Amino acid sequence: MDRYLASEMLPTFLFGVGAFSSLGVTIDTVFDLVRKIVESGLPISVAVNVFLLTLPEFIVLAFPMATLLSTLMTYSRLSGESELIALRGCGVSVYRMVLTAVAFSLVVTVFTFAFNEQIAPMAKYQATQILDVALKSDKPIIGKQSNIFYPEYKEVKQPDGSKERILSRLFYADKFDGKQMKGLTIIDRSQESLNQIVVSESAEWNPAQNIWDFYNGTVYLVAADRSYRNIVRFEHQKLQLPRTPLNLAEKSRDYGEMNISQALEQLEIERLSGDRQKIRKLEVRIQQKFALPFICPVIGLVGAAMGSRLQRSGNGRGASFAISVVVIFSYYLLSFVTSALGEANILSPFMAAWLPNFLGLAVGLFLLARVAKR
Repeated sequence: MDRYLASEMLPTFLFGVGAFSSLGVTIDTVFDLVRKIVESGLPISVAVNVFLLTLPEFIVLAFPMATLLSTLMTYSRLSGESELIALRGCGVSVYRMVLTAVAFSLVVTVFTFAFNEQIAPMAKYQATQILDVALKSDKPIIGKQSNIFYPEYKEVKQPDGSKERILSRLFYADKFDGKQMKGLTIIDRSQESLNQIVVSESAEWNPAQNIWDFYNGTVYLVAADRSYRNIVRFEHQKLQLPRTPLNLAEKSRDYGEMNISQALEQLEIERLSGDRQKIRKLEVRIQQKFALPFICPVIGLVGAAMGSRLQRSGNGRGASFAISVVVIFSYYLLSFVTSALGEANILSPFMAAWLPNFLGLAVGLFLLARVAKR
């Protein structure tokens, strides 16, 4: 029975992966590439390369959709042709029949996680770099960035015992050329008795001493009561500042271009900067990278339970395809809403990523229990 059900689901699953990924990449990427070919003179060979590198991202999104389509079509056909009734007559319970779909979906989960972790982020990053170089885009590539902005915060205890979060240091650079920061302004309020403003033409990190070397600049010293203290001009000045701004300049990947390990490294950097909005967003994205593959067994359960309830119709495949699109669209819409709630600090990052999975599991178990009572 397991071999028979798996052999029925596999061809439909492969069809679904091809159909849904092709549809997604066409809507999101192909039209944009065609426009760039016509308007910006993008070489066709580069466009084809970018298209192929973008495809893994949509294959990852197509895996859950194809899982739902394959389980829904397979079990609805078996239900319509009374094969499920025959199996139940042989003593096979509905739960045992649906277990095959769940096991099949767990195998898909492994492939989804592997694609989403090892292939899709790297391919998307390479596609972005190739496109930027081909179009001579102003967007910074790895190792080169503009407008590097890094704030540091500290907790200050108030007279009433409460703590207030205030800006401790602000680091800004016009650009980073891969070696030096250019056009720097640093506001340093880390010392209670003395504030300083450093304006410098350039600076670079000194790894031997773990400090910054600043060149051709001025230090403005201001007392805690905001009175003028001194002005110091320098050609070369060493300052004990964190390396984090350089880390930020070197880490220019988008959320979708990082795997879990890279995202965790980026999260540590963002925590040093104290930007709570970026920290929250990245925490949600990391949880979503874990949650996305595990929607496959949930979707498999829902598809098998729904298919077992459906009866054969003249347009069974079309109806299954339409139901798959509606269910997956509902899931991704719910995932978008919970993600926004997580970034707004209404839901925890874990719940923001996993709540759609939990709700889908509840729906699947409910449908399965209804089928088992028939």
